[in-house]
Formats: sequence, C-alpha cells, structure tokens
Amino acid sequence: MDRVKLCDQILLQKLHLLSNEVLRTNRGITERDMEEAFKQSIGYRAPRFFPQNDGILAIVYSAIFVVVLFIITPFLAGFLELALGMRCIVPNNYLIWEATRPVSNCDFCRGVDRPIILQNLTRDEFHPYAYSSRPIIIKRAVSHWPAVRLLNYTFLKDLYLKHPAALDTLHEDCQFLHFKSNFQTLRDVFRMSDERAEFRAGQQPWYVGWSNCNPVVLTELRKLYPKPHFLPDDAEMPNTDFVFLGYEQGAVMHIDYIPRLMWQAQLRGNKSWILAPTPECDSECRSFSFYVEPGDALLVDTRLWYHGTFIHSKGEFSLTIQSEYG
Repeated sequence: MDRVKLCDQILLQKLHLLSNEVLRTNRGITERDMEEAFKQSIGYRAPRFFPQNDGILAIVYSAIFVVVLFIITPFLAGFLELALGMRCIVPNNYLIWEATRPVSNCDFCRGVDRPIILQNLTRDEFHPYAYSSRPIIIKRAVSHWPAVRLLNYTFLKDLYLKHPAALDTLHEDCQFLHFKSNFQTLRDVFRMSDERAEFRAGQQPWYVGWSNCNPVVLTELRKLYPKPHFLPDDAEMPNTDFVFLGYEQGAVMHIDYIPRLMWQAQLRGNKSWILAPTPECDSECRSFSFYVEPGDALLVDTRLWYHGTFIHSKGEFSLTIQSEYG
C-alpha cells in the first residue's frame, strides 16, 4: 500500500472517529468541543515546552520564537502553498462538515447491498425512482449522446485552450480535484506530454476532475449532452457540471456536501464504485461495490453514501460527466 493511499485511509478513519465521538455526546457542540473530540480521537497530548514554574525561561523562549518566526515567515508562505495541494492536508471546512453533519437515518441503507439496475426508460417509468436514495444504474441511457463519440481529452484540451480564461477560474463553487495525480491546476493537466496523456508504457497513471464554471465552456460542452431524458420535468440543473477522466486511479472514499442529488453519465471506459454507509449505520448496513459501463447513467445520493471510485481495467481510459438535479 503506497503512502498516499495509507494517508487517505488514516484521514478517513480519523474523521469517522471524530464523527462517532460527536454522535456519542448527543448534544449541541461548539468549535472547542470539536477540537477536543478530534484530539481524543487521535490520542493527542499537548506538549510541554518548559517546566511549570520556570516563568523567566518561558519568556526567553517565547521571545526567541517570535524572532525566528518573523525571519522564516516568507519561507513558510511558500511551504504552505505547496502543502495545501498535498493529499494529506484536510480540505477547507471538511473536518467541520464531517463533525457537524446531521445524524443519518439508517433507512437509506438498511437492506441495500446492490444498486437497482434498470433498462433505458421514459420519464414516466423513472418517476417512482426519481428522488430515491437507493443507488440506480440505467443501462444505455446516454449511449445516444454526441458526447459518447466526441468528448475526449483532446477535445477538452482544445476547448479550454481556445478559452484560456477558463483555465484560471477558481472560487468556492469551481473546484479542481487532482486526487492521486501530481497536477495542481487544470492548466497542468493540459500541459502534460502526449505520452502521459495517453498513458503509454512507462508513464504514470493520472486521474482528475473539475467543475465547468466558465459559461462559454459550459455552453459548448452541453451541446454534446442534454439534460437526461428520464429526469423529472421540474428537475433543475446547476450552472456547473463536473468532468472526471483518467486512468486506473479514482476518488478516495468521501461524502459530498452538495444541496441536490447527483447523476453521472459514463461516456468512456468502465468505472467501479464502492459505497459505504455513514459510521452511525455501520452495525445495520453494509458496504458493496459495482461498476458502470459506457453509455450507462448512474444516480447516487452522495450526501448519504460514502463513495470511492477506481478504473478496474488496467490501461483503460475513463471519462464521466456529472451534474446535480433537484
């Protein structure tokens, strides 16, 4: 097991421990409570830098610390910029989100050990499933989309280079997810060599995702795929969609903090999914896995299910479009 994967698993374990500690208290919590719960979950003990009664020595050490901190601050700024891109750094607010999320009603996962698999169907036929928390695969539901034939890495690269401002879009609602890849920005992704982009022999695998926040790019992409025909008439789509693409790797286990349900269209390659219940439902529910094929649509309430993905066929390219509805 490589260091990155181990780090992800340790982080998820700590988040689960923290969540369980918060749930165990069964009361409202403050920021201080969350800090103390987290310290307990990792066995934290505050270090003692000086003897209890040595006040003069403490003052001297404090003064030295302030001087040293003033000297090295410019270097720390560069280090932090690098560190925040690393896989083991907790994303902004994720720890707080995890600790303060509502307690799950385990009805969403009780007795569920596989997705519902449906053949391509009409909006009326899909209506009973439209707002279910049960994972659903609709076979061949998007196989007629132009995106299945036309959308690939080269198409995306050309589109974004034609609109370079879209490469620098960065705000709270516009995310770039490098997962286990060594890319820090979307610009880095489109700078990679052709050899690596095609994952030729000797090259490192890569897998990334990002949201299309640039309206011009989003408009061009949506010409290749419509709103899924089976979604309800009143289902709204947001002003951002996600693209996920790459080889072999995927997303580590996580839960999404999004306002609506999620759908994905698997355009190229097969992708495997792992779903797990929230920690408070571990004793009543079970984890399970499944895979989707090109042309399939997938619906998962990723606000309830912990989920991770990977491309199980070695050397196979996977490309997925994702959006929300509600």
